[in-house]
Amino acid sequence: MRHSGNPLLGESRLRDMAQSIGATETMTFNGALNKTAILFFILLLGAAWTWADIGTTTAGAFSGKMIVGLIVGLILALVTIFKVAWAPYTAPAYAFFQGMFLGGLSAYFEGMFPGIVLPAVALTFCILIGMLATYRAGLIPVTQKFRIGVISATGGIALFYLFSIVLGMFGIQIPFLFEGGIFGIGFSLFVIVIATLNLVIDFDMIDRMSDAGMPRQMEWYGGFALMVTLIWLYIEILRLLAKTRD
Repeated sequence: MRHSGNPLLGESRLRDMAQSIGATETMTFNGALNKTAILFFILLLGAAWTWADIGTTTAGAFSGKMIVGLIVGLILALVTIFKVAWAPYTAPAYAFFQGMFLGGLSAYFEGMFPGIVLPAVALTFCILIGMLATYRAGLIPVTQKFRIGVISATGGIALFYLFSIVLGMFGIQIPFLFEGGIFGIGFSLFVIVIATLNLVIDFDMIDRMSDAGMPRQMEWYGGFALMVTLIWLYIEILRLLAKTRD
Protein backbone atom coordinates (compact mmCIF):
# COMPACT_ATOMS: atom_id res chain seq x y z
CA MET A 1 0.00 0.00 0.00
CA ARG A 2 1.13 3.51 -0.75
CA HIS A 3 0.94 6.67 1.29
CA SER A 4 -2.44 8.29 1.92
CA GLY A 5 -3.12 12.00 1.78
CA ASN A 6 -5.18 11.67 4.92
CA PRO A 7 -2.88 11.72 7.98
CA LEU A 8 -5.42 9.55 9.77
CA LEU A 9 -4.68 6.74 7.32
CA GLY A 10 -0.91 6.34 7.41
CA GLU A 11 -0.84 2.72 6.33
CA SER A 12 2.49 1.62 7.82
CA ARG A 13 1.32 2.74 11.25
CA LEU A 14 -2.15 1.29 10.75
CA ARG A 15 -0.77 -2.05 9.62
CA ASP A 16 1.29 -2.37 12.78
CA MET A 17 -1.66 -1.44 14.98
CA ALA A 18 -4.06 -3.65 13.05
CA GLN A 19 -1.83 -6.67 13.65
CA SER A 20 -2.14 -6.09 17.39
CA ILE A 21 -5.94 -6.40 17.18
CA GLY A 22 -5.71 -10.04 16.20
CA ALA A 23 -9.17 -10.32 14.62
CA THR A 24 -9.89 -13.10 12.13
CA GLU A 25 -12.56 -11.39 9.98
CA THR A 26 -11.28 -8.87 7.46
CA MET A 27 -12.71 -5.46 6.60
CA THR A 28 -14.43 -4.54 3.34
CA PHE A 29 -14.90 -1.29 1.46
CA ASN A 30 -18.69 -1.48 1.77
CA GLY A 31 -18.34 -2.28 5.45
CA ALA A 32 -16.41 0.94 5.99
CA LEU A 33 -19.11 2.88 4.12
CA ASN A 34 -21.76 1.29 6.33
CA LYS A 35 -19.84 2.34 9.42
CA THR A 36 -19.63 5.87 7.99
CA ALA A 37 -23.42 5.90 7.62
CA ILE A 38 -23.82 4.81 11.25
CA LEU A 39 -21.44 7.52 12.40
CA PHE A 40 -23.34 10.10 10.39
CA PHE A 41 -26.61 9.09 12.03
CA ILE A 42 -24.99 9.43 15.47
CA LEU A 43 -23.63 12.84 14.45
CA LEU A 44 -27.18 13.90 13.52
CA LEU A 45 -28.39 12.90 17.00
CA GLY A 46 -25.74 15.11 18.61
CA ALA A 47 -26.54 17.98 16.24
CA ALA A 48 -30.28 17.69 16.89
CA TRP A 49 -29.67 17.80 20.65
CA THR A 50 -27.91 21.16 20.38
CA TRP A 51 -30.19 22.50 17.65
CA ALA A 52 -33.27 21.73 19.77
CA ASP A 53 -32.05 24.19 22.40
CA ILE A 54 -32.50 27.18 20.09
CA GLY A 55 -34.81 29.61 21.82
CA THR A 56 -35.28 27.37 24.87
CA THR A 57 -32.03 27.92 26.77
CA THR A 58 -29.72 30.79 27.51
CA ALA A 59 -26.99 31.70 25.07
CA GLY A 60 -24.43 30.50 27.61
CA ALA A 61 -25.93 27.01 27.83
CA PHE A 62 -26.22 26.81 24.07
CA SER A 63 -22.62 27.85 23.44
CA GLY A 64 -21.53 25.56 26.28
CA LYS A 65 -22.69 22.51 24.36
CA MET A 66 -20.77 23.71 21.33
CA ILE A 67 -17.57 24.16 23.31
CA VAL A 68 -17.92 20.78 25.03
CA GLY A 69 -18.61 19.11 21.70
CA LEU A 70 -15.60 20.73 20.06
CA ILE A 71 -13.12 19.98 22.85
CA VAL A 72 -14.28 16.45 23.65
CA GLY A 73 -14.56 15.67 19.95
CA LEU A 74 -10.97 16.76 19.41
CA ILE A 75 -9.77 14.63 22.33
CA LEU A 76 -11.66 11.60 21.04
CA ALA A 77 -10.22 12.15 17.56
CA LEU A 78 -6.69 12.09 18.96
CA VAL A 79 -7.46 8.98 21.02
CA THR A 80 -8.84 7.24 17.93
CA ILE A 81 -5.76 8.15 15.90
CA PHE A 82 -3.34 6.72 18.43
CA LYS A 83 -5.52 3.85 19.68
CA VAL A 84 -6.91 2.34 16.49
CA ALA A 85 -8.24 -0.73 18.32
CA TRP A 86 -10.58 1.55 20.27
CA ALA A 87 -12.20 2.94 17.11
CA PRO A 88 -15.45 0.90 17.47
CA TYR A 89 -16.05 2.83 20.71
CA THR A 90 -14.30 6.16 20.26
CA ALA A 91 -15.50 6.83 16.69
CA PRO A 92 -19.23 6.82 17.63
CA ALA A 93 -18.49 9.03 20.64
CA TYR A 94 -16.49 11.37 18.42
CA ALA A 95 -19.40 11.57 15.97
CA PHE A 96 -21.87 12.47 18.72
CA PHE A 97 -19.76 15.22 20.27
CA GLN A 98 -18.83 16.66 16.89
CA GLY A 99 -22.55 16.63 16.17
CA MET A 100 -23.09 18.78 19.25
CA PHE A 101 -20.59 21.29 17.91
CA LEU A 102 -21.93 21.22 14.35
CA GLY A 103 -25.51 21.59 15.57
CA GLY A 104 -24.60 24.82 17.31
CA LEU A 105 -22.47 26.05 14.44
CA SER A 106 -25.24 25.31 11.96
CA ALA A 107 -27.78 27.10 14.15
CA TYR A 108 -25.50 30.13 14.29
CA PHE A 109 -25.22 30.29 10.50
CA GLU A 110 -28.94 29.62 10.09
CA GLY A 111 -29.72 32.55 12.38
CA MET A 112 -27.52 34.86 10.34
CA PHE A 113 -28.51 33.52 6.92
CA PRO A 114 -31.91 31.75 7.06
CA GLY A 115 -32.14 28.70 4.82
CA ILE A 116 -28.38 28.17 4.54
CA VAL A 117 -28.04 24.84 6.39
CA LEU A 118 -30.18 22.62 4.17
CA PRO A 119 -28.29 23.51 0.96
CA ALA A 120 -24.97 22.98 2.78
CA VAL A 121 -26.03 19.51 3.91
CA ALA A 122 -27.36 18.67 0.44
CA LEU A 123 -24.16 19.85 -1.27
CA THR A 124 -22.01 17.82 1.13
CA PHE A 125 -24.01 14.69 0.36
CA CYS A 126 -23.95 15.34 -3.38
CA ILE A 127 -20.18 15.77 -3.34
CA LEU A 128 -19.75 12.58 -1.30
CA ILE A 129 -21.93 10.54 -3.65
CA GLY A 130 -20.41 12.13 -6.73
CA MET A 131 -16.84 11.48 -5.64
CA LEU A 132 -17.67 7.92 -4.60
CA ALA A 133 -19.16 7.27 -8.04
CA THR A 134 -16.17 8.95 -9.68
CA TYR A 135 -13.75 6.83 -7.68
CA ARG A 136 -15.64 3.62 -8.38
CA ALA A 137 -15.64 4.42 -12.10
CA GLY A 138 -11.88 4.99 -12.02
CA LEU A 139 -12.19 8.48 -13.51
CA ILE A 140 -9.61 9.97 -11.14
CA PRO A 141 -6.41 7.89 -10.99
CA VAL A 142 -4.95 8.10 -7.48
CA THR A 143 -1.28 8.33 -8.38
CA GLN A 144 1.64 9.23 -6.15
CA LYS A 145 1.81 12.72 -7.68
CA PHE A 146 -1.89 13.14 -6.98
CA ARG A 147 -1.35 12.20 -3.34
CA ILE A 148 1.62 14.52 -2.94
CA GLY A 149 -0.33 17.42 -4.43
CA VAL A 150 -3.32 16.90 -2.14
CA ILE A 151 -1.07 16.38 0.90
CA SER A 152 0.81 19.60 0.20
CA ALA A 153 -2.35 21.62 -0.37
CA THR A 154 -4.03 20.20 2.74
CA GLY A 155 -0.99 20.92 4.89
CA GLY A 156 -0.75 24.43 3.49
CA ILE A 157 -4.39 25.14 4.30
CA ALA A 158 -3.94 23.79 7.84
CA LEU A 159 -0.90 26.01 8.41
CA PHE A 160 -2.73 29.02 6.98
CA TYR A 161 -5.69 28.49 9.32
CA LEU A 162 -3.33 28.08 12.27
CA PHE A 163 -1.53 31.26 11.29
CA SER A 164 -4.81 33.19 11.01
CA ILE A 165 -5.90 31.94 14.46
CA VAL A 166 -2.64 33.14 15.99
CA LEU A 167 -3.04 36.53 14.33
CA GLY A 168 -6.63 36.69 15.55
CA MET A 169 -5.42 36.38 19.13
CA PHE A 170 -3.66 39.69 18.61
CA GLY A 171 -6.64 41.32 16.95
CA ILE A 172 -5.21 41.03 13.45
CA GLN A 173 -7.56 39.83 10.71
CA ILE A 174 -6.45 38.72 7.26
CA PRO A 175 -8.40 40.87 4.79
CA PHE A 176 -10.48 39.62 1.85
CA LEU A 177 -9.99 35.85 2.25
CA PHE A 178 -12.49 35.48 5.10
CA GLU A 179 -14.95 37.99 3.70
CA GLY A 180 -17.43 38.07 0.87
CA GLY A 181 -16.14 39.08 -2.52
CA ILE A 182 -14.18 37.45 -5.28
CA PHE A 183 -11.09 36.68 -3.19
CA GLY A 184 -12.98 35.25 -0.24
CA ILE A 185 -15.27 33.13 -2.41
CA GLY A 186 -12.34 31.98 -4.54
CA PHE A 187 -10.41 30.90 -1.45
CA SER A 188 -13.40 28.94 -0.12
CA LEU A 189 -13.85 27.22 -3.48
CA PHE A 190 -10.18 26.21 -3.46
CA VAL A 191 -10.46 24.74 0.05
CA ILE A 192 -13.62 22.84 -0.90
CA VAL A 193 -11.87 21.35 -3.92
CA ILE A 194 -8.98 20.14 -1.73
CA ALA A 195 -11.39 18.67 0.83
CA THR A 196 -13.23 16.92 -2.00
CA LEU A 197 -10.01 15.42 -3.36
CA ASN A 198 -9.23 14.14 0.14
CA LEU A 199 -12.38 12.04 -0.14
CA VAL A 200 -10.95 10.30 -3.21
CA ILE A 201 -7.74 9.51 -1.36
CA ASP A 202 -9.74 8.24 1.61
CA PHE A 203 -11.72 5.89 -0.64
CA ASP A 204 -8.54 4.63 -2.24
CA MET A 205 -6.87 4.05 1.11
CA ILE A 206 -9.86 2.14 2.51
CA ASP A 207 -9.80 0.00 -0.62
CA ARG A 208 -6.13 -0.77 -0.08
CA MET A 209 -6.69 -1.54 3.57
CA SER A 210 -9.40 -4.00 2.55
CA ASP A 211 -7.17 -5.61 -0.07
CA ALA A 212 -4.47 -5.99 2.58
CA GLY A 213 -6.88 -8.03 4.71
CA MET A 214 -6.95 -5.71 7.71
CA PRO A 215 -9.27 -6.68 10.62
CA ARG A 216 -12.95 -5.80 10.43
CA GLN A 217 -12.57 -3.38 13.33
CA MET A 218 -10.65 -1.15 10.95
CA GLU A 219 -13.92 -0.40 9.18
CA TRP A 220 -14.73 1.89 12.10
CA TYR A 221 -11.41 3.64 11.66
CA GLY A 222 -12.03 4.07 7.94
CA GLY A 223 -15.49 5.48 8.70
CA PHE A 224 -13.98 7.80 11.28
CA ALA A 225 -11.43 9.13 8.77
CA LEU A 226 -14.16 9.76 6.21
CA MET A 227 -16.23 11.59 8.83
CA VAL A 228 -13.32 13.90 9.60
CA THR A 229 -13.10 14.88 5.93
CA LEU A 230 -16.87 15.24 5.56
CA ILE A 231 -17.12 17.49 8.61
CA TRP A 232 -14.36 19.69 7.21
CA LEU A 233 -16.12 19.78 3.83
CA TYR A 234 -19.48 20.71 5.38
CA ILE A 235 -17.99 23.57 7.41
CA GLU A 236 -16.25 24.97 4.35
CA ILE A 237 -19.46 24.78 2.32
CA LEU A 238 -21.30 26.62 5.10
CA ARG A 239 -18.67 29.35 4.99
CA LEU A 240 -18.84 29.59 1.21
CA LEU A 241 -22.63 29.94 1.21
CA ALA A 242 -22.37 32.56 3.95
CA LYS A 243 -19.89 34.55 1.86
CA THR A 244 -22.24 34.51 -1.12
CA ARG A 245 -24.99 35.91 1.12
CA ASP A 246 -22.73 38.53 2.70
